[in-house]
Amino acid sequence: MGGCLSIATINSAVCVLLVLHASIYSPALRNTCPTYPAVYRARRSLRSSVGPTGYPLMLQLLQISTESTPGGVIRGSRASRRSSARKKNCSERLAEGKMASCGNLGTDLKGSLLIRVGYVRYSSCESIFHPFIVAAISKLAPFVPHHWVFVLPSVIFITGRLFFTSSLGIKLLLNFLSLTVPMFVPEIRILTKLQQVLIEMSNYKLGVEVISAHDLMPKDGQGSASPCVELQFDGQKFRTTIKEKDLNPVWNECFYFNIADPASLPELVLEASVYNMNRATHPRSCLGKVQIAGTSFVPYADAVVMHYPLEKHRIFSRVKGELGLKVFLTDDPSIKPSSPFPAIGPHSNDLPPSQAHQVPAQVSILNASSPPENRSETRYTFHSVPKEVHQHHSSAPISEPVRYAADPMKPEPQPPRIVRMYSSASSQQPVDYALKETSPFLGGGQIVGGRVIRADKPASTYDLVEQMQYLFVRVVKAKDLPAMDVTGSLDPFVEVRVGNYKGTTKHFEKKQNPEWNEVFAFSRDQLQASVVEVVVKDKDLVKDDFVGMIRFDLNDVPTRVPPDSPLAPEWYRLEDKKGDKTKGELMLAVWIGTQADESFPDAWHSDAAAPVDGSAVGSHIRSKVYHAPRLWYVRVNVVEAQDIVMSDKTRFPDVYVKVQLGNQVLRTRAVQARTFNPLWNEDFMLVAAEPFEDHLILSVEDRVGPNKDEVIGRVIIPMGTIEKRADDRIIYGRWFSLEKPVAVDVDQLKKDKFSSRIHLRVCLDGGYHVLDESTHYSSDLRPTAKQLWKPSIGLLELGILNAEGLHPMKTREGKGTSDTYCVAKYGQKWVRTRTIINSLSPKYNEQYTWEVYDPDTVLTVGVFDNCQLGEKGSSGNKDAKIGKVRIRLSTLETGRVYTHSYPLLVLHPSGIKKMGELHLAIRFSSTSLINMLYTYSRPLLPKMHYIRPLTMMQQDMLRHQAVQIVAARLGRMEPPLRKEVVEYMSDVDSHLWSMRRSKANFFRLMSVFSGLFAVSKWFKDVCAWKNPITTVLVHILFLMLVCFPELVLPTVFLYMFMIGIWNYRYRPRYPPHMNIKISHAEAVQPDELDEEFDTFPTSKSAELVRMRYDRLRSVAGRIQTVVGDLATQGERVQALLSWRDPRATAIFVVFCLVAALVLYVTPLQVLIALAGFYVMRHPRFRHRMPSAPVNFFRRLPARTDSML
Repeated sequence: MGGCLSIATINSAVCVLLVLHASIYSPALRNTCPTYPAVYRARRSLRSSVGPTGYPLMLQLLQISTESTPGGVIRGSRASRRSSARKKNCSERLAEGKMASCGNLGTDLKGSLLIRVGYVRYSSCESIFHPFIVAAISKLAPFVPHHWVFVLPSVIFITGRLFFTSSLGIKLLLNFLSLTVPMFVPEIRILTKLQQVLIEMSNYKLGVEVISAHDLMPKDGQGSASPCVELQFDGQKFRTTIKEKDLNPVWNECFYFNIADPASLPELVLEASVYNMNRATHPRSCLGKVQIAGTSFVPYADAVVMHYPLEKHRIFSRVKGELGLKVFLTDDPSIKPSSPFPAIGPHSNDLPPSQAHQVPAQVSILNASSPPENRSETRYTFHSVPKEVHQHHSSAPISEPVRYAADPMKPEPQPPRIVRMYSSASSQQPVDYALKETSPFLGGGQIVGGRVIRADKPASTYDLVEQMQYLFVRVVKAKDLPAMDVTGSLDPFVEVRVGNYKGTTKHFEKKQNPEWNEVFAFSRDQLQASVVEVVVKDKDLVKDDFVGMIRFDLNDVPTRVPPDSPLAPEWYRLEDKKGDKTKGELMLAVWIGTQADESFPDAWHSDAAAPVDGSAVGSHIRSKVYHAPRLWYVRVNVVEAQDIVMSDKTRFPDVYVKVQLGNQVLRTRAVQARTFNPLWNEDFMLVAAEPFEDHLILSVEDRVGPNKDEVIGRVIIPMGTIEKRADDRIIYGRWFSLEKPVAVDVDQLKKDKFSSRIHLRVCLDGGYHVLDESTHYSSDLRPTAKQLWKPSIGLLELGILNAEGLHPMKTREGKGTSDTYCVAKYGQKWVRTRTIINSLSPKYNEQYTWEVYDPDTVLTVGVFDNCQLGEKGSSGNKDAKIGKVRIRLSTLETGRVYTHSYPLLVLHPSGIKKMGELHLAIRFSSTSLINMLYTYSRPLLPKMHYIRPLTMMQQDMLRHQAVQIVAARLGRMEPPLRKEVVEYMSDVDSHLWSMRRSKANFFRLMSVFSGLFAVSKWFKDVCAWKNPITTVLVHILFLMLVCFPELVLPTVFLYMFMIGIWNYRYRPRYPPHMNIKISHAEAVQPDELDEEFDTFPTSKSAELVRMRYDRLRSVAGRIQTVVGDLATQGERVQALLSWRDPRATAIFVVFCLVAALVLYVTPLQVLIALAGFYVMRHPRFRHRMPSAPVNFFRRLPARTDSML
């Protein structure tokens, strides 16, 4: 009966899984058309995969599948209604190979089409092998447990789906196309055509430079070895020359591998094996191997020599040593792939290193199962190497936004809801300072509780901001303009007027055919007119002359939505004020679009119009994306100097070395060189930024007097010549000749036969992460060397919506106003929104994207008032800070959209002040949950921080220098990101002393230990028998744990598990924000705030500094007392056996002897039970006086008597 039941259950389960899979993944086999939502989701996924450039082409290519298959992928969509002429044009372009300029279209198209082929193939296999699967499982049913009835069909379903959609399954499908896949599948025909187009899209090769090996294992029985390196990559093998009898060989040979499928490059592995070769007997033994994943390959410019430790070839192998390799990617078409290595024989000679670059043989791996005449037809190679794309608000998001099933859209947005961030009553802050959750209507729909409720209209690529329509006017150029002056010249410029808003181009002097190519954007929400006027004028000192104009009705302006191509400009004849045609033409393009338009970032905006000079405004109001320079640590080891030449030879020199890089100056200690060969051996760390501009200067100086130093010589080292390293390998020193700082005569040069030298070890350490922000709010933890970077684990999308209730920062025309912009920082990417002029409730609606490499990082968004928009555009004023928001990514749920209004809190000398609210939309998407969870087991900082750690003083000094370098570089860009903005976003002064921060940290520490204090109080209540029932239960539990000690740890962990499950109901559902109670900002004293905002060094009066110094002494005295008490207790413990008090030590020694005898004859559980019952005894058996052990311990001596 059980066997029949199992067979029936297996059959039904398999059938249900097959039908379910066919209904979901194989619409072509059902001969039915997908619904419109399915078509919409497929087209949206396709658009996000191939981008705006490749999307129209993809629609045309996939249209081939809808012609022959009734249930095509996008049947019924807009692509199937294209004209026949466009279809023919697409087919002809495809056949002629003119579509190779679509970026990564080959990779994305291959993935989408081959996955569909895999699903069709898997569904066909299921229909064929279904009876055999059922019969096989039925035979095995009596011999397996009953719960396997449901496991086996699921395993078969998942395994088959994964196999036939993987690269291996796809290759099998393509190789056996003529036998197994029916030709009616339209994707196969598309792949066959695309193969001819995409076969030449890439010239990428993998270059491997074998440098050397170190400390290899002897293998020839004579204490040596004859090593060579064999390289394997993607089925290709190369071998270096054999170095006879050398355990530290040096090759310096370079090889190049063909990359057959660049799309699968992250899945490939480069294996370098070191073998000991014996030419006489021909055997070889492995000395170790190295495996390098394809995700760590970098371009040639970023590649450095890496020394990899050799790994075991087998489990019981003995290996040691390192292998130095330089691995890089190159697309130089002049580089030919290397030739495969010849067979090893007794008289065979290895190819010299130079010949590896000259042999034009191509190494390609074909399928051995295919016949020779069909190999060229069955090999599908798609050349495309994905590059790192830094997206900003003008590009489409990479990932498909997460969709949720929800209730229908509400007609009105919900009011903001106050969010309590902390459950503790001591952490609650006023309602005005609390976080507010909102439910705005964004491009993807309405956000309710983190879920996206889709609207009826198509979703926008800007799904985290509100869609804002703009009227765009592109003024390109003019021709044949009439002369307006008496001299026959013309100084033309163009005014674009829409209602009360007016935009002006720059003017040209004496030019009748000017070219402007400027774009103007007018917000449709602010337009109060129905006509656009484009007026050409002649610049004049008194009054500008009218040349001609063109009018447009707003109802006739076309609408453009990306990925549509840009609107082509047209020539328009100028008209006079009466509407008659005049001489001259103007090329224009007028359209209505959104902030997703590619012209939006560089356009002049109507909300940025102000009664100031337009030339001064234009360079400071546009939105921009900045990339901070890549920072390196420069390690300088000053070893020694030789043959120091002194001008005054009557004394011994007092020599030191000054190291200078830009504004960074460090000095060694002064050494009295009695032999004129001083020795220092000191290490220095400095910060340098790419591209390197400054030189490293080292000068040897003699301290002649108290404030007088004489330069003996110096050496200038260009930064580009310094060796880079990514690990802890040894950097060999070099001798540099010291140059005279002043010119000397020729006779003196002839007398000096030997010049002074200095011994240095200099390198660029790429294994560190250069700290350029506060360590508590780090947004990037990757090392400098790119080959050490791990793959990204997710995507961070930020929508800066608007700000409300901003505090006026300036006065203009008698009214308080602000000219605000936002700055967001994460990693090396900084973004700046456009400046909104004269608005206390600006709307930005700009979206940005970052790649995430570590979840334990912080996104910082700041709001500033632009103070560079004066009448003269003076840059002497500093931009005023309005507030900032920090969001830690690890507190965000993946896939959820967080829409909150964050209060902008700023601490002023007068106290805490709310400057307004900033409305943000944030989404953190994870690409791989396994990789994200794995990051929690990896070290927070790169490996070099633990191998050769930096001191706290070094970290503070280097962080300060790094912030100054980043601020200087970003301040030189256009528009500049000013120094005060960079310092405020990087929290440059967070390490300075503050009484308020000290109190806040103390209360934070008390809050951490509050749980222990509560448990201690509860235990005291148990011992005092305040609740007899609780005390009796604790006694019973204690007795159970004593009798069964193996239950102690399980009970503890089970208790913590239950607490975690219970707290899950009350988990914080919103990102944390700045709390004024935790920061101790609501009860701070005015004098403490004045001290916190004081400069360093201080600028206050002597009396005030004396008062603060006395206050600090009193606080330090309390801390000193606490530290002294802790030291006293520790010294009393040491005095138990030190015989400082001979009677006390004798008592303790006798007690230890008695305790040893008692513990030997008494079970430990009995003693623990007795001790527990004694501690929890009833108060009737207690005394108010201290116990004897406490009295004994307090009488022990300490070293306080020896203190002065």
